[in-house]
Amino acid sequence: MTMQSYMRWRYFKQRIFFGVVSLSALVITLVLLGILAYVFIHGFRAVTWDFLTLPPTDSMTKGGIMPAIVGTLYLTVGAISIALPLGIVSAVYLTEYAKQGRMIRMIRVGVNCLAGVPSVVFGLFGLGFFVVFLKFGSSILAGSLTLGILILPTIIGASEEALKSVPQTFREASLALGVSKWNTISRIVMPSALPSILTGAILGVGRAAGETAPIMFTAAAFFTAVLPRSIFDEVMALPYHIYVLATAGANIEQTRPLQFATALVLVALVLGIDLIAIVIRSAIRRKKRW
Repeated sequence: MTMQSYMRWRYFKQRIFFGVVSLSALVITLVLLGILAYVFIHGFRAVTWDFLTLPPTDSMTKGGIMPAIVGTLYLTVGAISIALPLGIVSAVYLTEYAKQGRMIRMIRVGVNCLAGVPSVVFGLFGLGFFVVFLKFGSSILAGSLTLGILILPTIIGASEEALKSVPQTFREASLALGVSKWNTISRIVMPSALPSILTGAILGVGRAAGETAPIMFTAAAFFTAVLPRSIFDEVMALPYHIYVLATAGANIEQTRPLQFATALVLVALVLGIDLIAIVIRSAIRRKKRW
C-alpha cells in the first residue's frame, strides 16, 4: 500500500468515526428534545399562577405544588452546601497532598464505585444512619445529608479532573518564588480550576434535585400544606410528588395533567439552578481573562 493510499484510508476511517459520533450525539439530542416536548405539551396548560403558589387540595387533584417547590429547593441547596466543600477538600487532598500509591488508587476506585451505586442504596443508608441511628427523623437535614453523600463522588471526580487540568508549571513557578504550598493551591491552582469545579457542581445539582428514592426514606412527606420551619421538619418534594400522583393517588387519570405539569416545573427548576451556576462560571472565566 502506497503512502497516498494509506493516508486516504486513514482519512476515510476518521470520517466514519466522526460520522458515528455525530450521529450518536444527534440521536441523543433528538430523544431529549422529544421527551421535553412531550412533557411540555401534556403539562403546560396546567401550569398557572395558582398551581405554582398554592398547596395541593382535594386529595391532591386540585390546588398547586408550592410546598413541593420549596422543599425541593431546600433539599437541593442543603445537599450542594454539604457536598461541594467536602468534595473540593477531598479532591485537593487526593491531588495536591496525598502521596500517590496503592492506598490512593484504592480510594479513587472506591469513589468511582460509589458514583455508580443505585440511589436507593443511599436512601436505605440515610434511613438507617441519619433517620434512625442519629435520630434526625424524616427531615430536611437527613434528606440533605443523604443527597449530599449521593452527589459527593461526582463532585470529587470533577474537582480532581479540574485540579489536574491546571498546568504543573503554575505550581512550580509559584513555589520557586517562595510561596507556600497552601497559598499556591488557594491563590493559583483553585482560581484556575474553579470554573471546571462548578461544572461538577452543576451535575450534582441536577442529580440531587431529581432523585426520588433517597428522599423517599429520609425527608419527603406524602402531603403537607405547611412550609417547613426548621431543618428537622419533613417536606414535600417535586420528584416524590410526581411519584405519588402517578402511583398512589385515588384519581390517577384525573391528576395526569398535574403529573406532567409538576415534571415540567421540576425540569424548569433544575435548568434555572444550572443556569445560575453557568452564569457564575462564565463570569469567573471572563474575570480570569482580564
